[in-house]
Amino acid sequence: MDIFIILTYFVVIFTLGIVKRDDKKTTAHEYFLKSNTLRWPAIAFSTISTNIHAGHFIGMAGSAYLYGLVQANFEINAILGILIAAFVFIPIYLAANVTTISQFFEQRLGLKVAFTYSILMILLYGFLYLGTALFWGAYAINAIFEEEIRFIHHDPMVRIFIIAIMLGAFSAVYTYLGGMGAVVRTDIAQFVLMVMGGVILVAIVMSELGGWAMLYEKTPNLMHLHMPSDHPKLPWPALLGMMLLNLNYWGCNQIILQRALAAKNIYHAQVGLIVGGFLKYLMALIIIIPGIALVGILSNQPLSDPDLAYPTLIIDLLPKGLKGIILCSLFASLMSSVDSIFHSVSTLWSVDIYKKYINPGATDSEMVSMGRKGILGALCTGLLFAYVVIYVKFENPTFALTHWFNEASYYIKNGFVFLIVCAVFLISASKKLVLHTLIGSVGLTILLKWLAPDMNYLNRSTLIIIAAILVVAIPTIIQNGWPQGWGKLLNISTKKVGVFGWLLLGSLVLCHVVFH
Repeated sequence: MDIFIILTYFVVIFTLGIVKRDDKKTTAHEYFLKSNTLRWPAIAFSTISTNIHAGHFIGMAGSAYLYGLVQANFEINAILGILIAAFVFIPIYLAANVTTISQFFEQRLGLKVAFTYSILMILLYGFLYLGTALFWGAYAINAIFEEEIRFIHHDPMVRIFIIAIMLGAFSAVYTYLGGMGAVVRTDIAQFVLMVMGGVILVAIVMSELGGWAMLYEKTPNLMHLHMPSDHPKLPWPALLGMMLLNLNYWGCNQIILQRALAAKNIYHAQVGLIVGGFLKYLMALIIIIPGIALVGILSNQPLSDPDLAYPTLIIDLLPKGLKGIILCSLFASLMSSVDSIFHSVSTLWSVDIYKKYINPGATDSEMVSMGRKGILGALCTGLLFAYVVIYVKFENPTFALTHWFNEASYYIKNGFVFLIVCAVFLISASKKLVLHTLIGSVGLTILLKWLAPDMNYLNRSTLIIIAAILVVAIPTIIQNGWPQGWGKLLNISTKKVGVFGWLLLGSLVLCHVVFH
């Protein structure tokens, strides 16, 4: 029964991915930005669906099992980055009429900075993000169906890698054929499925625990958003680094912002992101709470591998049939992220690299063709890194892998935060200084990791980002004076949109007060 439900899911998603496909009418603008026709519901659901992947349900639930509600900071604190993106960055991008974020960086900071950003983004997402996402999906399948799929290979590492190949190939095919339209159509369907499955599991888990009050009775030490300053992974000072890094993830991330860039107008872009911000609370609920509840359910029988928290709930608490539905929601979270990574990497490759440096006179059909080849290339690099992640996990089975992934990505993302600050707030900065500081931020992160290996990775990011900004800001202000026009950066499409923006910000503050 469960297998039938899962197979039905894959058939439906593939059909949605290739429906309405017409190669003869596909222009580059249609393939990469769906001709700027997206309305706010599609932007909201597709953006959050892309944001949430199997690593959240497996990795973040595992971290919540170890550390508790503090892990929810990664979800709810994204709201600050979303609001800044909606009211500052997106209006600037839409006014600049860009297809990729790197085109905006080229306008503000020059060709070399834009090229460096594109290359780093392709490396970051084509290797690290894609490989890790494929790993989580394959890891979950192996954990839940280990006996049924043992025939694939007796070695679990090889078996997980083979499953990752199958998942990656499936997503690559419908993204290759359908472009942005396929990504959005499948993401909306997968968002609904993801939320439905997540809510069902939360209801069952809380019933097994004995009710919501039991969270405070059985796991009171895990029900805090703020941990002491000496906490090994999530001390309260690290919240500053987390919020700074959200400027990158929500403010200059091609994978996340491609829907907003494809918006019909600024109103739909802003409303879509604000609705997405409210949805982050729902995501925190269905991802974090099950991990905490499992601590109370297991009592004195802890898991040897925290990343098995979510699979354990599925295996132990769900009946046949319902298990298949929940697994489909898990696959939905995986596929919605993987297809978006494929599409955005192909966009960066085709628009920023191929069109600009390899074939400046490329036609629409040539750009679409090259974008599709970029998807195949990303599949290969993603699978290569997936095997690296498999090795890391099997060598370190007792730690929460999500923090290893975060730390690895911040080697590059620290520089991206600095970059967007310069592009928006320090327009007159020296382009050469910005480029050297961007590259230097990677080296400085490596150096600081070597000099202070025990420093919390989020605190390290805070120091790197602030240092990089100061390196550029101080000489820029000395030479050109204090930047003017910051007050004009805030752009709110309608009064009602502004009200909902303030409500979203107020709700975030309230959460931190209530769950302190």
